Amino acid sequence: MEWILLVLIGIVGSSLGSLIGLGGGIIVVPALLYLGSLSAFGYISPQVAVGTSLFTMIFTGLSSTLAYLKYKTVDYKSGLIFLIGSGPGSIFGAWVTEKLDLDSFSLFFGLFIIFVSLVLYFKDKFKPIPYRKDKGIARTFTDNNGKTFEYGFNPAIGILISLVVGFLSGILGVGGGSLMVPTMILFFFFPPHVATATSMFMILPTSILSSITHITLGNVDWMIALALVPGAWIGAKVGVYLNSKFKSKTIVLILRTILIVVGIRLIYQGIIG
Repeated sequence: MEWILLVLIGIVGSSLGSLIGLGGGIIVVPALLYLGSLSAFGYISPQVAVGTSLFTMIFTGLSSTLAYLKYKTVDYKSGLIFLIGSGPGSIFGAWVTEKLDLDSFSLFFGLFIIFVSLVLYFKDKFKPIPYRKDKGIARTFTDNNGKTFEYGFNPAIGILISLVVGFLSGILGVGGGSLMVPTMILFFFFPPHVATATSMFMILPTSILSSITHITLGNVDWMIALALVPGAWIGAKVGVYLNSKFKSKTIVLILRTILIVVGIRLIYQGIIG
């Protein structure tokens, strides 16, 4: 019974994560911590929950990226440029974690994420950060409803912003997609489908690097991971399929809802300490 439950958690977390580009940790980590309170599973520390979740995200990222190839929604060049900033930023953020009062920071960061979710409601009233098409990244994309998007950015600005996003994500371990997806949509006018697929592509290398650290620290429960991985692989395919069927507005709505959940969780952590 426990194994079936873990597989289902992997499927649900990965489906939602690949649908909106957040990876799946938002479901898997709290679920593992809850299961750790049940006698049948034994104690699961927060470090093990995070480490095991990050390991399974390798397979979520790989499975969803391969699936998104079919729909040609992954912007590889932009994803690699963002990784130049978000990779070092997340590492530095994890290091700074030891120096900060995380309770008060979680509270304010939770409020900020809820603010971002509300801003997404008015995204059509925003203007993208100016860039020169002849010296920057310029793209066009037509979604499954025939709507054409034009988007792009200056690489230097993209790296700088992704550095800040990676830093903030690394401090709290909320996953880069929680901020990177809305950043791509709001600042660079990425189509939601492309922002999601590109985020999942970025999650693959970052989860590999993070997992190596957690494996060396002994923070991966291999028995739990063995049950989660098949679900994560299947769930990623399900999430990509749903993403291809949903309208852009639907994806943004789901993203906004999940960001509010993340924000409330951070506020709660900040209050209870």
